[in-house]
Formats: sequence, C-alpha cells, structure tokens
Amino acid sequence: MAPAPDFTARLRKWRRQRGWSQLELAGRAEISQRHLSFLELGRAKPSREMVSRLAGALEVSLREHNALLLASGFAPIWRESDLGAPELAGVRAALDHMMAQQEPFPAVVVDQHWNLLRSNQGAVRLVEFLVGPLAPGTPINMADALVAPDLLRPHLANWDTVVRYFIRSVEADTADGTMESAALLDRLLGYPGVRAILHSGCEEEADGPVLAMHFRKSDISLQMFTTIATLGTPQDITLQELRIEAFFPADDATATLFRKWAVPEKSLRPR
Repeated sequence: MAPAPDFTARLRKWRRQRGWSQLELAGRAEISQRHLSFLELGRAKPSREMVSRLAGALEVSLREHNALLLASGFAPIWRESDLGAPELAGVRAALDHMMAQQEPFPAVVVDQHWNLLRSNQGAVRLVEFLVGPLAPGTPINMADALVAPDLLRPHLANWDTVVRYFIRSVEADTADGTMESAALLDRLLGYPGVRAILHSGCEEEADGPVLAMHFRKSDISLQMFTTIATLGTPQDITLQELRIEAFFPADDATATLFRKWAVPEKSLRPR
C-alpha cells in the first residue's frame, strides 16, 4: 500500500525547502537514492522508522514530524501539552526564574505565533507606560502589538526599521507549513504601511552592533535591544515552540529609568 499523497508532497516540499538533491537527502538519511525516489513518487510506503529517519535528516520540528507520521498512516509520537499542565511544572519554574532574573528589565514568554504566555513585572511596567494598563486576562499578540498602527507604533521612533526586520523573521517561521503561521504573516502584511516599507528597498546603514528599539513618549526616551532563547532539548511540541524574549537597555538612561520604575514609591503615611 503506497503512502498518502500528502506524505509524498510533504517529503518533496521539505527536501526542496532545504535546497537538497535526492542524493544529498538520501546520504543524510543513510538510504539509497532509489529508495528515496520511490518514496517521493509514492511507489513505496515508508515504515514508521523510515519516517522518523527522514524527519531527523530533514531537521523538521516535532509538530511536522507528527504530521509526516500521520500522513503515512502512523500515530504521532510527540505530545503537545498545555503550558499549565502539571508535568510541565519544572519548566514553568525555570521560565519564572529566568524572568525574575531579568528584573527590572522586561522579559516575556511567547508561543510560536507570538501570543503572550507569561511576562515579568518589568514588561508590565513598560506596557503600562506606553499604552496604559490592560484588563487582567486580556489576550496579547506581541506581533500585532508591534506592527498594528494603534498600539506600539505611535511610540516607536524607528518603527519602519524594526518592523522590516521583524517581518523577515515571521516569513522564516512560515517554513513550518502551518496555516497559523501563514495567517499571522498575512495579517501583519495587511496592516497600513507594512508592504510599502518592505518594498521600499531602503536599508539604513547600521549604527550599532544590534538593532535597538527606540521608544519615545512625551519627553521620555527608551532604547532597548532583545535576545530570544529557546529550550535546548524539548520533547513536547509546546515546549519546542516557546520563545523567551528578554529586553536589555541600550543606554544608561534607559537602565536608570527601568530601575527607578521598579522602586516602590515611599509611603506617605506618618510613622
């Protein structure tokens, strides 16, 4: 019984996306080129072991590994847990520790599509300064917040440059082949001015080793750069797709302001 057309299409798509010939992928998977050709043509059905070997050789995500298994008629092997699941308590503790260590500077945890999952107090203070307090439980998508015209954009002095760089990273994420990633990119490209800056061809000369986000509100200026971390050895789809983004001050004035915001105001009550 030959594999479903979806498997053969996925296999060809990932090989071509990696820019590899059949011979190169066959060598990486330690199979013959003839066997790989038969798999791509649907003339041979892969075993469960073969699907996993090809997924490993192609270095696809755990989510896509499951999709290849399902397309071949096998049950998925990687689970996708809720971040609040009891078995992920140790990971949540690690995330909270990382965000606490980042104080008083902002840090957030987002999923693959930039939905906010967790944040530290430094991030809360930054958001409240820029856009005001949010109602508890308000869903936040960090990509929309950055690119949309009415949230962070009015306060981001170098919005064009930052968004041009950010959209490229979202475009790279669409390589996972999911409808969610494609929908996010389409949504971001639909915001006013986004396609224009991507097609302008105007690349500013770099004025530093990293691109800093320059926020301005009233007479206050904040300059920050970010780092993004992921878990090193995830065995759960949710954990593989987590991103921990930490914001660092790009100048002394920004660092001083964040530290000032973190100090509680002195009580006015008489002693």
